[in-house]
Amino acid sequence: MSFQGSEDRDRDDGVKDLWTIALEDRDRNEQERKGSDAQGSAESSIFFMGSQNAGKTTIILRFLEREEPPKQTTALEYTYGRRSRGANLAKDVTHIWELGGGTFLARLVEVPITADTISRLSVILVLDLSKPEELWHTMEVFIKQVRQRSQQVLAEMKPGSPGLVTGLKQRAWRKYGENHPDKELLNPLPLPLAIIGTKYDIFQDFEPEKKKIICKTLRFVAHTNGASLHFFSTRSDGLVSRTKQLISHLAFGTALSRTMSMDYTKPLLVPAGSDALGQIGVPSLSAGDVGKISAKSPLELWKQAYCGFFPQVSSRPELADDPCKDHKYQEAAVDTMRAQKDEELERYRRESERKARELARQRGQNLARAPRTVK
Repeated sequence: MSFQGSEDRDRDDGVKDLWTIALEDRDRNEQERKGSDAQGSAESSIFFMGSQNAGKTTIILRFLEREEPPKQTTALEYTYGRRSRGANLAKDVTHIWELGGGTFLARLVEVPITADTISRLSVILVLDLSKPEELWHTMEVFIKQVRQRSQQVLAEMKPGSPGLVTGLKQRAWRKYGENHPDKELLNPLPLPLAIIGTKYDIFQDFEPEKKKIICKTLRFVAHTNGASLHFFSTRSDGLVSRTKQLISHLAFGTALSRTMSMDYTKPLLVPAGSDALGQIGVPSLSAGDVGKISAKSPLELWKQAYCGFFPQVSSRPELADDPCKDHKYQEAAVDTMRAQKDEELERYRRESERKARELARQRGQNLARAPRTVK
């Protein structure tokens, strides 16, 4: 009995036998695996920050398509998302950081913004449109903290990676194009920034003049800092879909629609670099501010104008329940040790109180037995 070579296994009628099909499947899978290994899994990071109780967790859950009720964020929390690329085995991963507590914990921006992450990190500033009296203060604090931290990281990286630092700065300017008329007045962050205004369902019922002032101010801040601007509401499927598309673009580099909406009577949708100061217009001034403005820069002018209509207040952080008692953070080994230490502390407290009472009783007896001196 003779055996045919592999080159003879194809039948003359053009129909392949099972052995040939199996070999071809093996070769094809091997090629796909090698291609996947060569490309590797891409990683990125997204940092959510902004107004307290503005819906940051809700946005993240919608993006990750998790059907669970949002819980109050305790300080800085982490999660991640994954996305498959075609038929490749590799999956892209995005690391998601969320900062709770509003501006109270703004200094924690230094945790996600590091030399290891800055080249693949995007920042999303979430603002509560229903609270214009906190809006400017929140924007100012967070953008300042991100700018200072990113500049600090880039300064530390520059001696060893001058090309990377230059590349990040060039990327920040690329969105405006070569001949943007506002170039001398812009100061984009070295990180991709998106501003999301939430609770549009409440904001849309504001008086027209108030909506106009808020929208123009947000456009100015977004434009001068190199940010995109989107409005969001959980009650609008269209706005939810657009926001998910924006986050996917920042996380995985997916295509982003160039659709724009700059009409203050509608939800704003302004891609980074697509606006212009000439289109935004000049800031509106309250009657009491006319003739009193002493701004030295466009930013100061817009701040004084906005705060003239909406005097700013600092939101106080709401103290959450003890996170040690939250079932979300359960860990058997840690919880067992914590319970043991709590019992030891309680026994020590009772023993200390018993000794204190015993000592007081003995002192009382000693005083009663002491002889009294008569003067």
